[in-house]
Amino acid sequence: MSIDQLAETAQAMVAAGKGIIAIDESTNTIKKRFDSVGVENTEENRRAYRQMLLTTPNLGEHISGAILYDETLRQKTADGVPFALVMAKAGIIPGIKVDKGPVALAGFPGEVVTEGLDGLRDRLKEYAQLGARFAKWRAVITIGEDMPSGTCIEANSHALARYAALCQEAGIVPMVEPEVLMDGSHDIDVCYEVTEVVLRSLFGALYEHNVMLEGTILKASMVVSGKDCPEQAGVEEVAEYTLRCLKSTVPAALPGIVFLSGGQSDRDATAHLDAMNRMGPHPWPLSFSYGRAMQSAALKIWAKDIKANVGAAQKMVHERARDNGLAALGQWVSGN
Repeated sequence: MSIDQLAETAQAMVAAGKGIIAIDESTNTIKKRFDSVGVENTEENRRAYRQMLLTTPNLGEHISGAILYDETLRQKTADGVPFALVMAKAGIIPGIKVDKGPVALAGFPGEVVTEGLDGLRDRLKEYAQLGARFAKWRAVITIGEDMPSGTCIEANSHALARYAALCQEAGIVPMVEPEVLMDGSHDIDVCYEVTEVVLRSLFGALYEHNVMLEGTILKASMVVSGKDCPEQAGVEEVAEYTLRCLKSTVPAALPGIVFLSGGQSDRDATAHLDAMNRMGPHPWPLSFSYGRAMQSAALKIWAKDIKANVGAAQKMVHERARDNGLAALGQWVSGN
């Protein structure tokens, strides 16, 4: 894929009023979700669940792409049609999670670094052949006493940059996700300071590794109060802090930013995105790449009867996609 094609794909991922649905849960993570609603974690149930999500009627009206797990990219509908083909026909770009998850960072108790670079070049080549046009790599940054360390931030930024360079070499758009966790009792000012340092480090590393920003998407965490903080910042404050942080760190050459929901409620994730877009225009489109905030309500409906409730669950998926699509335009109306 040429530089122009990478840029074209990245721009399509953040098309006006559209965002990304994240359905890239690992087998262990989806087990936790299934356990919470009483569904057995079998390969067939995982396949049926992902089919329900990806075949939602008119999903492409509000969803530009979907991040898949390795197993899902290889799966087919009950009728034998590869999911990647189903998505392409719906105008939804197939993406793939390629990191191997966080592991303890030696010498720094409580901190982690994401693994998965070994063999990544070959895996990306195969994923491209299977139809993936973008990829995702998540780094995890924890706020705590004497955390995050500069070493943790630097190690994760370096890994993200190496991953991004390999993606572009393979003709795949890299989505870089440095998630600053909500866990903790810190206030919004501390979250701002950490997020700013993390983003500065990330873009410095991307520059050093010759990553073309025009063919890269940032998946960012919002600047919020720690979930155990006694004073929770309101919607407008979160929007203002997040925008100020992004404008001070993210180059305008980037095609767009999508936000993770990161443990926020469905409503809060939508309200924060909408508030930010109402404060526009901005140097880049601001959209969403939500997992739980897109799926949780639909999963509960589907789980009650995984065969009979497909239509009702898909209706909920479409509603969540529509609401967040409107929020990406700054046009969401609470209560609709």
